Amino acid sequence: MGVISVEQTDRLFWLGRYTERVYTTISLFSARVDRMIDGEPGGYVDFCRHLEIPDMYTSDEDFQEKYAFDIENPDSIISNLNRAYDNAIVLRESIGSEALSYIQLCIYAINRAQKSSAPLLELQKVKDNILAFWGIADDMIESENIRNIIKVGKRVERIDLLGRLRQNKKDMLREIHRLSGRINRCSISYHKEKLDQLKSLTESQELDYHQIVVTVESLLK
Repeated sequence: MGVISVEQTDRLFWLGRYTERVYTTISLFSARVDRMIDGEPGGYVDFCRHLEIPDMYTSDEDFQEKYAFDIENPDSIISNLNRAYDNAIVLRESIGSEALSYIQLCIYAINRAQKSSAPLLELQKVKDNILAFWGIADDMIESENIRNIIKVGKRVERIDLLGRLRQNKKDMLREIHRLSGRINRCSISYHKEKLDQLKSLTESQELDYHQIVVTVESLLK
């Protein structure tokens, strides 16, 4: 499986989480902005409540600017993308220059989006480059262990977001099944009882979304 340090494992895991977070929140943000344009003002309040982030915005326009592009806002899309990039730079030897280049392209795209008159179109390019990064990582990273740690981070983040957004049982079951298949095939340390609890929570007739989020966030040792 190959020896990977604790620090490297943590960075790979969070590279997976941050890329998934950016990808999904761009989709959520774009859909919310579209609804605002169509005449549903103030929707960012519910957006923040569902994601459990501070509502620090004063208007629709303020939300559109600061949630996407404010580097001083720790919850912004650009802040999470910068964290992904910071991890990818340190992991260059592990993930390869080609995979890293797609994270760099994401940075270029979000900087263009900030200056664009059509920022949602440029943000779509960020998503496209994240998809390319995942594809290159799957195809070009030789170590299965490294690939799987990234994917565990990706799945943990997706389950967390699905829980916060109160998504349906079918989607939750699919992601937990994928997480189970990956986490047992890599060197990452986790609490097996938490994984079992996640499965049990998702199979319940009534989903306890709060407990799902709490459990997935405490999965790793």
